[in-house]
Amino acid sequence: MAKFAVVFGTRPEAIKMAPVVLAMRQNPKWDVRVICTGQHREMLHQVLEVFQIRPDYDLDIMTHGQTLEDITTRVLQGVGEVFRNWHPDLVLVHGDTTTAFAAALAAFYAQVPIAHVEAGLRTADLGNPFPEEANRRLTDVLAEIHFAPTEQAAENIRREVRGSKEVYITGNTVIDALLQVVEEDYQFRTPALAGLDFSKPIVVVTVHRRENWGTPLVGICQALREIVAAHQCQIVVAMHQNPRLQEVFRRELDGVEHVYLIPAPDYREFANLMKRSKLLLTDSGGLQEEAPALNVPVLVLREQTERPEGVAAGTCKVVGTAPQRIVESVAELLTNAQVYNTMALAPNPYGDGRAAQRICGILEQKYTV
Repeated sequence: MAKFAVVFGTRPEAIKMAPVVLAMRQNPKWDVRVICTGQHREMLHQVLEVFQIRPDYDLDIMTHGQTLEDITTRVLQGVGEVFRNWHPDLVLVHGDTTTAFAAALAAFYAQVPIAHVEAGLRTADLGNPFPEEANRRLTDVLAEIHFAPTEQAAENIRREVRGSKEVYITGNTVIDALLQVVEEDYQFRTPALAGLDFSKPIVVVTVHRRENWGTPLVGICQALREIVAAHQCQIVVAMHQNPRLQEVFRRELDGVEHVYLIPAPDYREFANLMKRSKLLLTDSGGLQEEAPALNVPVLVLREQTERPEGVAAGTCKVVGTAPQRIVESVAELLTNAQVYNTMALAPNPYGDGRAAQRICGILEQKYTV
């Protein structure tokens, strides 16, 4: 029986790996075990509940004020111990988190092959986003199998990772996850969401990346105040659990009419909110892929993105964090139907909802007993 370890530790990883886990567990000849590092605790378990996945190993590494060094060493030691007691045939990691890199390093030390899901994403700057860009590049070097979401991502690997022959274009698994949870007649459980007037435009906002902490986040909040004052819209800020971010959001936006500050809802709730929104402002990577699948334009609150396919296709626009540019970009989408429809109806370059199926098909060819 082939043995597979699937390792993740954050909410985005869990969302994107859930379809892979569920698809792999359909094969009765495979022993598929989930190792959860707990890099994000509560937000991660929301996703596991939505997809009804119970980890086989829960390392529970999260501590208050944890540093990147803390996360790396705890994951390396915890995952390494699992591999010493149970030696898998293949380790699957996802994306660009510190969990992904440290788990890949642990597998390398244990001489276990690594498959990297969502391989090949790149910006032109090793330090931006930090530490994600370095994490994904290092993971690609360690991996033997690369599941790239797009042709451009695959080409990045072929160009950079010498001798890398196993590069497969699968689409992005996040589209699989999204299509499993979006419902036409969804009823919101969060009171603030249930009370929204969906006949008026809803702008959804998420911010969490380290490069946007501090001054950039204050500028984003300034832009949101100007937007809601100038347009008949509602702004929903889904706040990351990081208290540093919540403190700024509450200080800058608490009490502003038609701005709703809510804790980040569970994945099903958020996906259905996104489906009903007019547009999305985010520094998230995964949301740049998900929103276009729902025909929702994305304004990227970063200076550059490792997902240029969305920009090229016209589904996303990089606007940075300067308040004036954010205000102008939102105003254009809220007032110019032609510009809005061009973005909203642009084809999604990130997949068709069958990425997990493709990944399993490739693994079946390699690990069929």
